[in-house]
Amino acid sequence: MLVLAIDQGTTNTKAMAVDETGHIHAHASSPSRTDYPHPGWAEQSAIAIWDNTRSVINAAAAQVSGRTIDAIAISNQRETIVAWDADTGKPVGPAILWQCSRTAPECAALIAAGHNDTVEAGTGLGINPLFPASKLAWILKHRPEARRLLDQDRLRAGTVDSWLLWNLTGGGSFATDHSNASRSQLFDTKTLEWSDHLAEIFGTPVSCLAAPLPSDSRFGETAAGATSLAAGTPIMAMMGDSHAALYGHGVRRPGTVKATYGTGSSLMTLTPKRVSSSHGLSGTIAWTDKSGTSYALEGNILVSAQAAAFIAGLFGIGDAAKLSALAQTVDSAEGVTFVPALSGLGAPHWNDHATGTLAGMTHGTELAHVARATFEAIALQIADVFEAMQGDIGTPLEGLRTDGGASSNAFLMQLQADLLQCPVESAAVEEVSALGAAAMAFGALGVEWLPDARSKRFEPKMAPEEAGSIRAGWRKAIKRACS
Repeated sequence: MLVLAIDQGTTNTKAMAVDETGHIHAHASSPSRTDYPHPGWAEQSAIAIWDNTRSVINAAAAQVSGRTIDAIAISNQRETIVAWDADTGKPVGPAILWQCSRTAPECAALIAAGHNDTVEAGTGLGINPLFPASKLAWILKHRPEARRLLDQDRLRAGTVDSWLLWNLTGGGSFATDHSNASRSQLFDTKTLEWSDHLAEIFGTPVSCLAAPLPSDSRFGETAAGATSLAAGTPIMAMMGDSHAALYGHGVRRPGTVKATYGTGSSLMTLTPKRVSSSHGLSGTIAWTDKSGTSYALEGNILVSAQAAAFIAGLFGIGDAAKLSALAQTVDSAEGVTFVPALSGLGAPHWNDHATGTLAGMTHGTELAHVARATFEAIALQIADVFEAMQGDIGTPLEGLRTDGGASSNAFLMQLQADLLQCPVESAAVEEVSALGAAAMAFGALGVEWLPDARSKRFEPKMAPEEAGSIRAGWRKAIKRACS
């Protein structure tokens, strides 16, 4: 039995064919391009997102030619919103990325008007431009075609999973799963329905939104000609990438935190019930399956591993791998700090106006010190969220499991263990999000399978006093970035 797992991320779109033992029979990848047309804006071509997805599906399917693909599973970048015409399938402008802060003024106005408590009570999420609700309101206000289509009942708006599903099924299915819906700020995570009251607060309709379903639903079947796959291939799982990664780590009970190191980072841990954070985090739905609804606590970092690529490009070093090699030529950053608030700051600080800052340099500062400070910044942001999670939960967490491209960097993972002062387990298989979605699909097909849980363990080596000093310097740097 083969499941074709799609992982549509911010940086890359991937597809792989996986069997019920977890063996990967085929793999294909295509890079994604992000445009930054104005300060704070981030968007991608919705057409390119679909074209890249179709391309990797076809490439992976070609590698297993002669074998049947029994189901499709989708893991997707979350909070990115696409609006399109139901009749033509044509997008109404670019997809607005989760990273985009263009709606910061509108979000600030809603908070000032006293709506934050209501929104957080219903969704677990504090009002922020990260989430799609304000983005959809922006589309309706600034893209006249969207308003016209809404009036004609032709507007469809959804996260990337809904957009992919629509195209895979030739417009036959318009749905999303509960994990993606829970990130919209328009979905009541208790009733598991779109909320007219929340929609009224943001000034958005619910009539154009996708049907919310459990993560292990039969979402639809492929249409003839949509891809090279046979028509009628069922789509049996859809999950936000962070949720799929948690599932892919085999986490099924509270106590363990997973961190995904990608463009941004998401830390997530299961909770026994719906929670409200008092430490700058978000309550969310992890997934819904035949066992019921699983809830989680999450912290979102807006710029994580992307910081290394940014600094490498800024200083002409090459790429993140070369920056990492340079960082390892010195034993410390010598007081240099880099706060990668290139799109503001996410959890647990939540400051839309914060900007990236590089501080603490002297005549003795070398590029190697800046390089090391960059990798420390990635690990320090993770440590801030981990600490906030422990504050919300009230008990120590067991440790950290990591995935995503940058988790294969042993230097970064050792830094993470040192600055957290607790063990870090890095997944042996990088594609944890895709495998988590595949595991959900296999479960829907009646095949229980736990993804590969092998990992490399990193124990703290840094003295607690040194780790404490670095974290104290980081807290001062955060204050500077937010001032």
